[in-house]
Amino acid sequence: MRVGPKCINSALMTFLQQMTEWLGPRRLFWAMRFYPPYLGAGIRVRNIDPSLRYIEVEMPLRPWTRNYVGTQFGGSLYSMCDPFFMLLVMMRLGPAYIVWDKSAQIDFLKPGRGAVRARFDVSEDQLKRIKDGVEREGKVNPVFEVTVADLEGIPIARVTKTLSVRRRNRES
Repeated sequence: MRVGPKCINSALMTFLQQMTEWLGPRRLFWAMRFYPPYLGAGIRVRNIDPSLRYIEVEMPLRPWTRNYVGTQFGGSLYSMCDPFFMLLVMMRLGPAYIVWDKSAQIDFLKPGRGAVRARFDVSEDQLKRIKDGVEREGKVNPVFEVTVADLEGIPIARVTKTLSVRRRNRES
């Protein structure tokens, strides 16, 4: 016998999905500062658009986020960028869609010698193209890019994320 949800229910939801249901998306993003990897690195959500079109995130340079040469550790730079495109797209598309991270790439442009920030934008046009592509092709792999910059706006790293998006199969 095949087991699978016809729609998301609380028994099958992850802890973060349950928290989103309980807190709402905006409060969940603010609460992410207590997620252990973010708490330790000092990663903070600084600004959230009310319609979830963008999120701004910041990370200080701390002794435990420095690499061997004293600059921002690359793993911390990537960690601050990891979930946000997937979460923005997932929350805006709603439960009728399945959204996964498919791949990522980070290019280090300059050493991060202090605090850094990034702004994750998902426009209405991008969301429409995703929906249209899913309806046409069944599944799409949209690509998003974010620049991590220091507080003066100088680019430190560029992260490219590829997502996998498809409709939830209500028959499975």
